[in-house]
Parts: sequence; C-alpha cells; structure tokens
Amino acid sequence: MIDLHTHSTYSDGSDQPEVLVALAAQAGLTAMALTDHDGLAGIAEARAAASTEGVEVVAGCEVSCRFSPGTLHMLCYFLDPEDEGGALQRQLEVLQDDRADRNGKLAERLSELGFPLTLADVRAEAGGTTIGRPHFAAALMKLGAVSSHQEAFDKWLGKGRPAYVPKATVFAADVIDLVRRSGGVAVLAHPRSLALSLPELDGTLADLAELGLGGLECWYARYTVEERRELADMARRHGLVATGGSDYHGTFKPDLALGTGSGDLEVPDDVLAELKARRP
Repeated sequence: MIDLHTHSTYSDGSDQPEVLVALAAQAGLTAMALTDHDGLAGIAEARAAASTEGVEVVAGCEVSCRFSPGTLHMLCYFLDPEDEGGALQRQLEVLQDDRADRNGKLAERLSELGFPLTLADVRAEAGGTTIGRPHFAAALMKLGAVSSHQEAFDKWLGKGRPAYVPKATVFAADVIDLVRRSGGVAVLAHPRSLALSLPELDGTLADLAELGLGGLECWYARYTVEERRELADMARRHGLVATGGSDYHGTFKPDLALGTGSGDLEVPDDVLAELKARRP
C-alpha cells in the first residue's frame, strides 16, 4: 500500500517530514510521496528518515495551475531536489516568492477586516516552519474569532471569502512540459474539486492527456467508492494512470490519516510502478 499525496511543515502540513515517514511505516506503507506546495525542501529530510524505516520516498510537489474558470492542482512526481538550476525549479522559486508576498497581503487584509493580527503573530504559530493559511487559521483561533481551522477557511480564508488573497499560478500546459523535461510525471490532483460535470471533466482530461498528463488522482481520501470507480474508468479511457493519496495535512485536516485517509483508502503498490513506467 502507498500514499502519493502528503504535506509537511514545508508547506501547509503540521508534521515534519521525518514524522510523515514514521507514520507511513506505522501504517505499513511501502512508499509515500511528499508533495508540498511549490517546493521540494522537505525531501532530503524525508529520505534521511526513510533510510531507517524501509519506506520509499517519492520526490514530488503540488502546483496550482491556471484553469478556466478557476485553478487546478497538479501533482508532480520523480523530481530531482538537487536540480536547482533546472527550469522547473526556477518556476517553483517564483511561486515561493509569491507565497511570501501573499502572506504579507493576507495579514494586511485581516487587519483591515478588524482582526488585531500581524504577520509576526502568524509566524509564531508556524514555529519556524513555512507559513501558510493554516497558520493564519490558528492565529484566528487564538484570537477567539473562530472555533476551528475549517471555520476560519469557511468564513474568512477560503476562496471567495473576505480575506482571500489569490496566489500566482502557471498554465497547466507549462507545468506538464516542465515536469516532463525534468524527467517526471504530472498527475491531476483531486479532480472533483474542479466542479465540472463528468462529461466536462472527460473533455478536460482529453486535452490534458494530449499535452502529456500522466495520471489522474482517482483514489482520493474524501471521495466515495463510486466516485473513485468513475474516475478510475475515466483514467483508463484516456490512457492515464489511476493514482491516489490521502492529502494528509496532519492536525490541519484531522479527519485524514496518512495512508488510509478516512479509513477506507488503499492505494496498491503497482500504481507506483505504473507511474514510474510513464517517466520520459
């Protein structure tokens, strides 16, 4: 069993990379992918921990891409964390710089909305880790403005909410191209979040597959069994690998366990072998 979608403190997860590896070993996983947003900074730590745990760590990241009428998320696998001069890494650095700028704007927005909150307060919540919206949610909880992380996103931080600040995105075609040029494989994450009908999603997948998309995240923790099967059938029709993962974020998504999601997730080992076979 494997998990190809996890997040650490290097983006918006609550656990250090070595903790994720330990949890993966406890869950009996043979492999996990660390897919922090817009970067590979946690891979070295995860692999160092994995050397004693017997768990394979796949180097990956999750990138937001432009998509009409919103955004889609692309999981990028088999990347080289040491390829600092590569085109993909340069693009990730641009996105990381934007994330830092976005955090400042978000702090300003919350202050304008009447919350006595500064970026220093949020940085304290992050405890030296990469700052993300979950840390803003934690700061709002400390103020007593909300009772949970979910309420913070639902009322203030989520897309379309009063404090939301959009992030920089790149075109999906460009991300797929950069990933393939880096020797990796691109997979469309949690496709039902695109709010498309099944026929519309089918058409989108046809376009993305033609661009070089390698897989579709079908076995996603928060999908029903029927939704997972529908997506797996769709992936097969377009010649894509049906992948899966928990989208584990630690305490920021407390209902999801690494490896098993809500308890019924089980992504088989051969999915990873299929993905590796798609490497250019």
